Amino acid sequence: MLSCIIIEDQPLAQKVLKRYIEDMGHLELIGTFADALSALEFLKNHSVELIFLDIHLPKISGIDFLKIVSPRPKIILTTAFSDYAIQSYELDVVDYLLKPFSFERFVQAVSKVIYTADKTPSQQVSAPEEGAEKRENFIFVKTGSEYQKLAISSIQLIKADGDYTRIFTKEKKYLVSHPLRYWLEKLDAKWFSQIHKSYLVNVQHIDKVSGNQVYVGEGILPIGRTFKESFFVKYLEDAS
Repeated sequence: MLSCIIIEDQPLAQKVLKRYIEDMGHLELIGTFADALSALEFLKNHSVELIFLDIHLPKISGIDFLKIVSPRPKIILTTAFSDYAIQSYELDVVDYLLKPFSFERFVQAVSKVIYTADKTPSQQVSAPEEGAEKRENFIFVKTGSEYQKLAISSIQLIKADGDYTRIFTKEKKYLVSHPLRYWLEKLDAKWFSQIHKSYLVNVQHIDKVSGNQVYVGEGILPIGRTFKESFFVKYLEDAS
């Protein structure tokens, strides 16, 4: 369990975060504070691994808090304002959640901390053994009550289906309870390109591109007007 605190002056926002923390598991909430100075006083005598931090706070701002807190735990910013995104990342935060954010987006942010915390020092510094499978080379997708392990390289394409997505491999397809934007953020843009509002394709599986169509295995996918230029520039400019 990761110990965490909330620094947030809005009662409703506190309530949402508390519910998400409880539903998430993996987290132990040990304090909630309406201002950063109270949190700083608490941190003098308590260690914590993760802080959910609002930016607009009474007394001192979340940004000022970031500059003075030491030692600094992992920080996930929660704010209704997008203006501070660049500045916050310069201060090395884990993630920047723009209110109102979904539970799914919350889980994505917290997972960045959990996976880092789960690594032992030897895992962080030692090279993998020959033939060892790296974590980033596979994912687990929930299908029904089970979690299916998939090699990322085996994914041909991902198709939006409302709030769900369908993952296609050569052997099988999976219906997963994540929207397409989840995979856009999770998968490496070097290999996965959105070519249409409904399609994310693994460029390693593209057989050919003809006009406004992409051929992947036995499927023919449309290239949307919005995505055509960036797709061609990124992947096809050297082939022309």
